[in-house]
Amino acid sequence: MNLFLVHCVPRSFFGVEDFLDDDNSWPYTYQKGKKSKNPTKHVLFKNRTRAYMEPFTLDMFLSKRFVSASLMRRVTSKQVAVADTNSKDIKAALRSRSDIPACLAIGRILADRAREADVYTDSYTPMERDKFEGKIRAVVFDITAFRPLSMICNFIVPI
Repeated sequence: MNLFLVHCVPRSFFGVEDFLDDDNSWPYTYQKGKKSKNPTKHVLFKNRTRAYMEPFTLDMFLSKRFVSASLMRRVTSKQVAVADTNSKDIKAALRSRSDIPACLAIGRILADRAREADVYTDSYTPMERDKFEGKIRAVVFDITAFRPLSMICNFIVPI
């Protein structure tokens, strides 16, 4: 009597067949990302330490209908302080949810919440298409204006 042992890997929960790692040792259910073309490439010290030197970043979303801003911790990618004009308490106090006075209010609220969360430095790097004027400038100005003098604000703005 011959017995054949067949190793079957059950299908994953999501209906995607399990793939094997590069060394065929451990199954996983997702496609791996692309590997770098040069795995021995030296990563600059600045790129490795930027998340620790500038631990908090300001993220803004400006639309025609509302303004949203948040301070995010780079190392853990968690939001520390959030303010937006869609929240119930701010909606009632504003005439318009997307104009410059609304941006000033968001900056003031975000500065207060950052102070409560003990955020001392934060950096803002605008996208290539963004200009440092108007609504963006209003949010950044109010965050820097309503901080105690002992706190340092590092806003990296292209010249």
